[in-house]
Amino acid sequence: MRRMVAETRLHPADLILPAFVREGVSEPVPIAAMPGVVQHTRDSLKKAAAEAVAAGISGIMLFGVPEESKKDPFGTPGTDPDGILQVALRDVRAEVGDDLLVMSDLCLDETTDHGHCGVLDEQGRVDNDATLERYAEMAQVQADAGAHVVGPSGMMDGQIGVIRDALDQIGREDVAILAYTAKYASAFYGPFREAVGSSLQGDRKTYQQDPANARESLRELALDLEEGADMVMVKPAGPYLDILARVADAVDVPVAAYQISGEYSMIEAAAEKGWIDRDRAIMESLTGIRRAGARNILTYWATEVAQKLKDR
Repeated sequence: MRRMVAETRLHPADLILPAFVREGVSEPVPIAAMPGVVQHTRDSLKKAAAEAVAAGISGIMLFGVPEESKKDPFGTPGTDPDGILQVALRDVRAEVGDDLLVMSDLCLDETTDHGHCGVLDEQGRVDNDATLERYAEMAQVQADAGAHVVGPSGMMDGQIGVIRDALDQIGREDVAILAYTAKYASAFYGPFREAVGSSLQGDRKTYQQDPANARESLRELALDLEEGADMVMVKPAGPYLDILARVADAVDVPVAAYQISGEYSMIEAAAEKGWIDRDRAIMESLTGIRRAGARNILTYWATEVAQKLKDR
């Protein structure tokens, strides 16, 4: 009876798998703060992509982790055609073709030696407009490498419009933009910093949103849509279900939510202690995000959950 009258359902196609690929490693590297998640080698990433296709999920969002020595103030590996993210995009496209939406994180934080999402000025502040120039170039090299979707996550003003123009200039109107529209300066990103080998100095409060603010998200939403976003995202997901619901009610484009590293790690840690039922907690957390209005959910459990949903 419950199954028949359920108002909210999860489907494998709702899910997107975030995945990390690390340059210069011969074996997958476990991420201590995210049990069960690894920094992939190029080969293990291709295997993960094939498993995602078999499970029926819709997409994979790639994050590149370059060698530390290659990072610089401008995030050069992010625009190098042979940078690890671009190489991984080509690998995954060769492996799965169009059977999986191949998405790429469009941000400088993984490739800069200071760990910020943009270029810094002489005072050490993020230079919004100089950063947009880097994002435009990143969008073009990621599209050339095979990305179906780019995910600008840096929260720079005007980033969607600049990226759309850059893609159109090279005839890639077919590449979609998943805008990180409401991205909050959250404490829940902690484990992710290990996952991408972050070199962050300071914090990101000058360009990510204040957790106390809600209306600000709707202003960001209006700007992203005006600039040409094809899809919009709320990040993190669980602590911001109210924001997610407001965004979903306000738009007619697909809305995504990112169940981030801290959300993942809390459930895994509590389950390891025997304090909660792991499988039930995972499904309940994802159902809550879906119920709040997310059409798609980025989650590190994407493949595992999709396989279970298919077996039901």
